[in-house]
Amino acid sequence: MPADESSAARRPDRVRATAAVSRALIPHLLARPAPAGPVPPVGLMLRGRPATASRRPPAPRGGGRGGGSGGSGGLLRGPRRVYEQARRAWDRPLTAYYLILGSSLLITVLGLVMVYSASMIKALDIDKPATYFFRKQFLAAVIGAALMLLAARMPVKLHRALAYPLLMGTVFLMVLVQVPGIGMSVNGNQNWIYLGGPFQLQPSEFGKLALILWGADLLARKQDKRLLTQWKHMLVPVVPVAFMLLGLIMLGGDMGTAIILTAILFGLLWLAGAPTRLFAGVLGFAAVIGFLLIKTSPNRMARLECTAFSNPGPEASCWQAVHGIYALASGGWFGSGLGASVEKWGQLPEPHTDFIFAITGEELGLAGTLSVLALFAALGYAGIRVAGRTEDPFVRYAAGGVTTWITAQAVINVGAVLGLLPIAGVPLPLFSYGGSALLPTMFAVGLMIAFARDDPAAKAALAMRRPGVRWKTMRRRVKKRPSGER
Repeated sequence: MPADESSAARRPDRVRATAAVSRALIPHLLARPAPAGPVPPVGLMLRGRPATASRRPPAPRGGGRGGGSGGSGGLLRGPRRVYEQARRAWDRPLTAYYLILGSSLLITVLGLVMVYSASMIKALDIDKPATYFFRKQFLAAVIGAALMLLAARMPVKLHRALAYPLLMGTVFLMVLVQVPGIGMSVNGNQNWIYLGGPFQLQPSEFGKLALILWGADLLARKQDKRLLTQWKHMLVPVVPVAFMLLGLIMLGGDMGTAIILTAILFGLLWLAGAPTRLFAGVLGFAAVIGFLLIKTSPNRMARLECTAFSNPGPEASCWQAVHGIYALASGGWFGSGLGASVEKWGQLPEPHTDFIFAITGEELGLAGTLSVLALFAALGYAGIRVAGRTEDPFVRYAAGGVTTWITAQAVINVGAVLGLLPIAGVPLPLFSYGGSALLPTMFAVGLMIAFARDDPAAKAALAMRRPGVRWKTMRRRVKKRPSGER
């Protein structure tokens, strides 16, 4: 036997088959014309790959749609990811619920701190303990927290049932204010009822909540009957009742509260879809009445003339407005420190009520005032979100009315402190001293919390967080098997 045949016999079967195929193909390959390009290896042809086949280049490290880590895509991927995560978190069902609850509680707590800091000198000046105003505000905050919790747990039907009793009770109390011996005057406004001891009640503050609940219930029932397409059903009786409340408030001379009530009325009409000409007509009528009320009152004209003033003026007629600007200007970026205000030592009138925002700017600086504004902005956004995502017309009108109330009052108060608007004498919601203003506002916040919880998506998200539901969603435990079983 030849040597090559003996070596082939000693090879494995697979190698011998390959060698036989190669000997059979080589003559045919040599007989074909040579290709124009380079001849591919025989191994590629035996494996059935095309002549142009080649391996893919390795992917670059850190590659993606944007290229390598040094490209513009890699630089933009981080901010895009952060933006997408923030957008997904912002669109969660419980975002409005947590914004309303968190921002309102933070505003109230910070307001308690600033009421104590801004009112201690005023309390000592009237021979009271330094904590006199703080204790009254803290008691009102505790009662308001209970009202907020009650309103947050009440169903929407019960809120609608309270609309008419609350309106009739508020009107009754506002009439009692004008009765001699029952009503009392504070700072020239006859809008208070004496309750005994150091406590007074301002019924006009509850008139805001009453108008919102009653107006929302009325407009919702008319929308269900498809009556809001007619202007008389849209205006009557919402506008006459609102004007009745405004008349009772103006009998006491409180134009600031009347402005807030007017803003609530316009907010309800806007949400109800009032035509532009109808909305403009009501707005023009209210503007004419407001101009006449300001023109006929020397005190209101003086407040209007003090807008954007930088000096106290003759006979110190703009003393409060100018010293509010002084307090803000002396605060700087981070303020002079909590409790270190100078303007509260008798220079700035009403430092714990109407001008508490100025003391906040002086003691906490620009950072403190911007934080307060950011909390109000978050609360306003959450209210708009609740009103915009609901299918219930009552919830939409009530949430929009409460948002209009708190936002408009905050803008008017801050605008007056900054010198951009006339001094209207309205407190900063949830922040300024005043139990009569704090109680209905915290109830209204609880109302919005109830609406945010009533959303179907929010209900499902809250249900998933209950302990009983959490155990149901967990994977069942696998039974133990015998040691020998696989």
